Amino acid sequence: MDESRSLDLHGILDHGNVDAVIRSILSLFSLSYPAADTDAIRYSFDLTHDLYAGRFPGYSACRTGYHDYRHTIDVFVAVGRLIDGGVLSGRGLPAETAEDVLLSALLHDCGYIQAAGEESGTGARYTKTHVVRSADFVKKHAGAFGLDASRAERCARIIMGTDLALAWESLQFADEDEKTGSAVLAAADLLGQMADRAYLEKLLFLYYEFKEAGIGGYETAFDILRKTDVFYKGIVERLDGPLRSVSWDARAHFAARCGEDRDLYREAIGRQMAYLSSIMRDDSVNFRKRLRRIDLEQVERAETRRLNSLGVAF
Repeated sequence: MDESRSLDLHGILDHGNVDAVIRSILSLFSLSYPAADTDAIRYSFDLTHDLYAGRFPGYSACRTGYHDYRHTIDVFVAVGRLIDGGVLSGRGLPAETAEDVLLSALLHDCGYIQAAGEESGTGARYTKTHVVRSADFVKKHAGAFGLDASRAERCARIIMGTDLALAWESLQFADEDEKTGSAVLAAADLLGQMADRAYLEKLLFLYYEFKEAGIGGYETAFDILRKTDVFYKGIVERLDGPLRSVSWDARAHFAARCGEDRDLYREAIGRQMAYLSSIMRDDSVNFRKRLRRIDLEQVERAETRRLNSLGVAF
């Protein structure tokens, strides 16, 4: 793999470089499944990029600020690493199932993207239904992504595992491999976003999505920071409980591919939460001044203007 051996996730792979991302994941897939053809993964990756950029017939570009293409890339990379770690740990998925999990990662949040006739707002209004919409998109456009009906249905079921509003036990899967694949995607969805080095700053965009969706309990941007600690505790319980602890396979991946027997995702998330705790303890400084990965005050002004231009007002 053309990754550095930095201990920092950002240093290992630049998620902003989409060419480096797809090369990295295809390389991992080939290591795990030497006989598999990766052309379909590459094609789906490029087509998903077109979808988010507004070049897929019948759909506008993605307009949500948090659940955007970068989030999709973060999850795609995490899925690739967890699949690889599973193979290294002796719990590998069949090649076709693994391929479908990667495709599901690419499309797991496409339900936020607006179809023709849905131009008002950003698509955040579909927050509560976006997982079902994503699953439906895969089934509707299976042919475009080279899937037959059976595989499209499998991808749809895998995607449903990312819905935090659904009890894991209520989900239906065709077999244990499919269930494990859904757990891999659901775990990667959580790890990918919370390990982002700008995760705390990006919560501002999630706040605006919640406001547009009419989700209560978030009167100010600070509220979403305040409630993230509770969210984190619930996420750990989900990762280590119903999601079958597949997230721990990340450690096997990093040990074999980066020479570090550590779970860099858990470490990154731990640093985020420790810093968040320090912000919560110190109310003498506006939280925006403590979050320095991006200029929050400038970004907030720009985001407000953007939302107003799309007909979203608070």
